[in-house]
Formats: sequence, structure tokens, C-alpha cells
Amino acid sequence: MASAFKVRAASRKAAKARVLLTSPSGGGKTYGALLLAAGMGCTNIVLIDTEHSSADKYEGAPGIPPFQVIDFDPDYTPERYCEAIAAAEASGADCIIIDSTSHEWDGRGGCLELNEELARAKYRGNTWSAWAETTPRHRKFVERILSSRAHIIATARSKTETAQVDDGGRKKVVKLGMKAIARDGLEFEFDVVLDIVHDGHFAVPSKDRTQVFCGDPKPITVETGRRLAEWLAGDAALVARVRQFIGAATDTTTVQRAQARVAELESSGQLAAEVAASLRAEAQAKADALGAPA
Repeated sequence: MASAFKVRAASRKAAKARVLLTSPSGGGKTYGALLLAAGMGCTNIVLIDTEHSSADKYEGAPGIPPFQVIDFDPDYTPERYCEAIAAAEASGADCIIIDSTSHEWDGRGGCLELNEELARAKYRGNTWSAWAETTPRHRKFVERILSSRAHIIATARSKTETAQVDDGGRKKVVKLGMKAIARDGLEFEFDVVLDIVHDGHFAVPSKDRTQVFCGDPKPITVETGRRLAEWLAGDAALVARVRQFIGAATDTTTVQRAQARVAELESSGQLAAEVAASLRAEAQAKADALGAPA
């Protein structure tokens, strides 16, 4: 009997950004999200603002492109988040910034509050049983993010996570690091999760499928967004741009720059080895045509 499943070669295709930025209040999440959107070349940025119109303060700031805002007041139900995303899409947004997702979990009308109300109304105070209704509502919010035709950059507040441990018979509270105010597992749904350190606004990747953020932590800049856009373009679009750059070269210095860029893209995993080899051969042929080795 023929199997319904087929095996195919892996091929990275063009994709939409799914990025989560976390930090305590004042860590630079909103500014970082806007810089990423600018670097990605987005021309219709819509920011869903649950933070009392705080995003307006960044209008006209250095490196920040024009953007539109959806003021999002309580209640912060999953359904209203989905409605806000739909409104942003209807406006033609190519990038939607959700600032922040924490309210969907821990805000007024968010999942924690909804679950408490359901438990009291239908389950005799049993919050565990109430999650059977609350979880699907949260899941629809997550699925709405994943299915959007726009880039999604979400933010989440974080707080210090602590635990009580036994220290030679005495109880002691120890810090375990920072934890996003969101349902456990939300970070699994994103391709990139950056924890922004308050001091210096350094972005520390806790998850990075792109390898754009490998190496020493750095603050988010417009250039960070450009590199992310290259990865999102997928092999075909990236190869086309490099090939166009090589073809348009009028001197060997430009060809050498193309060679260096190919090497960088290959080492970061954005170009497969065989694709990089092909582009190097094209660059060498171009250099030969220009009369000097690359």
C-alpha cells in the first residue's frame, strides 16, 4: 500500500519574521522592535500598543521609520488580540508589532483572569478544569500570530524568577534568571527570541533559528534588521541578489566584496555549501572577464 507521506529534500523558502523581544520595563523592547522593522525594509508598520500609547514617544526618533498605532485598551482577551491583528492586516501592514503580549496572559481580561472567572462560574472554583476552556482560546491567539501574512515582532515583559532552596537546613531564595510574563512555551512558537538586558540594551538570544544573532550580544540596530531580512528572503531571493551584485560589478574590488559576502553567508548557514561554491565560481568568472583574479 502506497504511503500518504513523501520524503523531500530540505529547502529553506522565503518566510515572514516571527520574533519575540523580552525585557523588564524600560529595557528597550519597543525601540528595538521598530529598529528591526526599519532594517527589514517594512513600509507599513502597525504597532498594537497595550502600553498606554507609549510607542508614540518614539515617533521621529533616530532610525525609526513612520509607523501607525492601534491603541489597545482592556479587556485584553485573546479574541481582542486576534481582532487587533486582523485590523492591522486590513490596513495593509507588512509588519505588525504586538507591544506587548504579556497582557493577553496577565492583564485585565487576560487568560489568567478569564480562567479564574470560568472556574468560579462553571467549575466550583476548580481552575485546573477551567483550563480546558481557556487554553483553546489562548491557542487561537498563538495560531493567529503564526498564520499572519505580515511580519510579526512581539514583545513581552519579563521579571526575575526566584525559587526557594534548602541551604544546609536553612531556606534561601535564589534568582534563576529572567522569565517572560506569558504562558509557558510561548517562546517555542517564534523563530527568534531575544532577551534584552536593561544595562546597555544588549540583545541576548535564547532562541535563534536564523543564526543572525550568534556571537557576542549586541544592541539591536537597523543593520540587525537588514541581516534578518536577508535570512527571511530564503535561498532563492538571497542568491538572486548576490548574483545580481556580481553581474553588475565593474571592477575587481566589487567582485572581492561579493566573494567576502558569500563566505560570510555560508559560514552563518544562510547559504548551502554547494550554492556558495557556485556563486564563487561566478565571481571568479566575472573577475577573469574584468582582467584580474578575484
